[in-house]
Amino acid sequence: MERSKKPSAIPVSPTIPTPQVSISQDNARVSASLPTGESVEVLLHGATVISWKSANGKENLFLSSKAHLDGSKAVRGGVPLVFPVFGPPPASHPTSGLPQHGFARTSKWEYLGKSSSESSKLPNSSGDASIKLDFGLSNDMLESLPSEWKKYAFGITYSITLSREELETSLAIRNTGDTTWDFQTLFHTYLAVDDISKTSVHGLEETSYTDKVGGAKATSASKAPITITGEVDRVYSPALSQKITVSENKKAKFEITRDELGDVVVWNPWEGKAGTMADFGPSDGWKKMICVETGAVSKWNNLEAGDTWEGGQRIKLC
Repeated sequence: MERSKKPSAIPVSPTIPTPQVSISQDNARVSASLPTGESVEVLLHGATVISWKSANGKENLFLSSKAHLDGSKAVRGGVPLVFPVFGPPPASHPTSGLPQHGFARTSKWEYLGKSSSESSKLPNSSGDASIKLDFGLSNDMLESLPSEWKKYAFGITYSITLSREELETSLAIRNTGDTTWDFQTLFHTYLAVDDISKTSVHGLEETSYTDKVGGAKATSASKAPITITGEVDRVYSPALSQKITVSENKKAKFEITRDELGDVVVWNPWEGKAGTMADFGPSDGWKKMICVETGAVSKWNNLEAGDTWEGGQRIKLC
């Protein structure tokens, strides 16, 4: 029997788009994207961010065309993690048996999961405003450690948050044992630029630095923005300004803010040094990148049993 009056359709709220997360088939990479098009890709080897793209698909990080992405070596490019030592470890320190820049960037991390923050619930909303990916590393996950470090216990949570026009990276380093130890840490960020000769770094004009190209020579503040005209490898400490700006053609491109990271390293290998690196490519790639690395590396950071150290950076597109 046909009804004279059909029931009204129940209105259905439009589906609000949400961030998407995918894990590669070989469980080697975690990727995330926002409804607005921004994306990030993280290699579980080193928990290394190897891509950060804007909504229009533009890549914001430099990744060497010869980078090892199979876990055989630290990644040349993206955002490698430095822990628990910066540079070659000193002979008289417990880190002396570790490789340069420590083991965080060469270890296999665990993906812990995701969380997102919501924006407006209105029908015309573009969806969630950000997504956070968490990764973990602890001493019992490492196959081998030098004898001096085997007596230490730690747990690290590394959070990578993708927002519209922003990428935030933060660390929570915990001493889970009963022995005090100390460490250094740094985000070795490779930023992509169009032309290094037209690139400048602002916010470090009043900060003195150690010039590693000049034999680790202490150098007074330049009082001027940093421009790159040759190989540069400088540790600015303490970086007085919380905001560091990278400009190109006199226009701000990246804005970096820091939390509990008192030092900033500026690095570009230039043509000569780049040519000596087997994993650096293309050969003129040094023209397309600048490392502005935020960290706590000018001294050792003491971490007592049960304590947690937290620090991070936020990179904003201008």
